[in-house]
Amino acid sequence: MKHHPEPVVTTARGAVRGLRRDDGTTVFLDIPYAAAPVGAGRFTHPLPHGPWAGVRDATVPGPNAPQAERGLGSIDMAPYFGAGWSRGEDYLTVNVWTPTPARAGLPVMVFVHGGGFVAGSTRSALYDGSAFARDGVVLVTLNYRLGIAGFLDLPGAPANRGLLDVVEALCWVRENIAAFGGDPDNVTLFGQSAGATIVGGVLAAPAAVGLFRRAIVQSGSGLGAFTTEQAARVTAAAAAALGVEPHVDAFAGVSDECLVAAASELAGIDLRTATHHDPLIGLSPFSLVLDTQPAEAVAAGHGSDVDLLVGTNTEEGLLYLVPVGRYASSTAEDVARTAARSHPDPARLVETYRRTRPGASPGDLRSAIMGDALFGTGTRALADAHAAHAAHAGSATFAYEFAWRSPALDGALGAAHAVELPFVFDLAHLPRLRGPAALLGPDEPPADLAARMHETWIRFATTGDPGWARYDTEHRATMRIDAEWALVHDPRGEERRAWS
Repeated sequence: MKHHPEPVVTTARGAVRGLRRDDGTTVFLDIPYAAAPVGAGRFTHPLPHGPWAGVRDATVPGPNAPQAERGLGSIDMAPYFGAGWSRGEDYLTVNVWTPTPARAGLPVMVFVHGGGFVAGSTRSALYDGSAFARDGVVLVTLNYRLGIAGFLDLPGAPANRGLLDVVEALCWVRENIAAFGGDPDNVTLFGQSAGATIVGGVLAAPAAVGLFRRAIVQSGSGLGAFTTEQAARVTAAAAAALGVEPHVDAFAGVSDECLVAAASELAGIDLRTATHHDPLIGLSPFSLVLDTQPAEAVAAGHGSDVDLLVGTNTEEGLLYLVPVGRYASSTAEDVARTAARSHPDPARLVETYRRTRPGASPGDLRSAIMGDALFGTGTRALADAHAAHAAHAGSATFAYEFAWRSPALDGALGAAHAVELPFVFDLAHLPRLRGPAALLGPDEPPADLAARMHETWIRFATTGDPGWARYDTEHRATMRIDAEWALVHDPRGEERRAWS
């Protein structure tokens, strides 16, 4: 596609030149929302970026957060994780897609990528916002600090620095988005996986009050935060791996390369304590660090004035089993171990899943329990907590379940974690997402699924109503999204109650 480098927009820090595309939309890449996090600044609150003279080029992708290359067995997740670390210090940046900067009052959507709190960036192919701009939305994607710089709980440093980055990016949106055609009073914050868990954390954060009107939580968890006790174990392990004291002053002198290498050595730490299980069941040593879970804070009334759309995929756990050869080889012992990592009464939990899923293989049971431990239970907790206050606060809660089964990996991938993303971004046509080992598999997905799902996300961001009944704690209305869409009530209620 031919690009025309013409449009110039003036932000609070300086002017930026973007690209006008042949479809009439405009994109601006690599605009700083905070200062480059270098040296000791990697472990502080995000700092203001200095102004620049002249017009900053915003036509090429910029650097991203330091990270190791990441894969997932036999499935091609490069469109999701991106190509790894694109080096450069000034990476706390946003990309903006807009129908045209000359418009005014357009709905704004701000996306927070996933990647286990250690990977991902705005450069990933799945986060191209062209379809949103085509359909009248100003779409913002952002980079945030990852791994040790973003989420290690360090004495002397503010906690959850990656989340603080997201809040700072929202402040940038509030101050600047009108210049790109957006309405700063109609902002929807949405994210997937780790990004969705961060969105739940921002929803509960007092510092973010008034910065966004709606939120979408795709396969995150309102119960996904570590306690300070759990986080201290990760900090001790990171300090030992680096040979430094567990304090911000010691970490400030360590290079990004060494921080990335040390983060890769932290897998497998046992984070179970006398009072808490590991909410990520060993998949990542990084998460938010909070002694009050986001769902608990929302239950106390935080974020009640924000409209919420929240959901999961039907077979989330398959992504962590099928591509790495652990699905077909799963045994009853594996099922029991998975339950023991995530529930105080694992035998009762396994019995419930066997009863509700007669004939299920050990791989199916393991996947189902894993998916609920990581995402399902925390999603339902967040939905219930928000719904308890929404009507009184003048907001609304909506729930979905994405059930379309990808035919990738001979049909075994199914409705796994991340499969919904190409449909939300209306990118299911991308060649790199198609093939036997690609996220969407070799066959054509349902003809209108991407268009309808993408349109639904935009409708919610524009009006606060995705087009189905509100969620409440009595009926738990949930839209099941597949080739055909169907509203169901309290899906898998018996399994839900087993986690209570």
